[in-house]
Amino acid sequence: MDIVQKYKIGYTDGVYDLFHVGHLNMIEAAKKQCEYLIVGVHSDQVVKQYKYHCPIIPEAERARIIGAIKGVDKVVINDVRDKLTLLERYGFNVVFIGDDWKGTERWNNFEKVLGERNVDVIYVPYTKGISTTDIKKKILSV
Repeated sequence: MDIVQKYKIGYTDGVYDLFHVGHLNMIEAAKKQCEYLIVGVHSDQVVKQYKYHCPIIPEAERARIIGAIKGVDKVVINDVRDKLTLLERYGFNVVFIGDDWKGTERWNNFEKVLGERNVDVIYVPYTKGISTTDIKKKILSV
């Protein structure tokens, strides 16, 4: 019988604009592996900095949606994306991220620096066939 490792404090984050089942799958998979799950919502300003546009749903509303999900123990709005800064703030011992990020320079670096601080990185399978970008394209085509 396989025993799933239970981490004490888990962390995942995202924009969570136009919340969809892929977002839910990520949160549920993360919660199965930790006792306490913190979910970070990227602030409108942070999203604007790296995506060059604001989310459709404002940060406070996105945070409220995330906070209402079973299994989310704490929701935070983040003004940074740097995982070391977030580690200092929240003290997690595992980070969950979609496996579409595996092998990227950014996440290879995070794996190294977080590993030096005894924080694991767990890649959760990406939900095929759905993304916020695809949803936006469908809306625009109607």
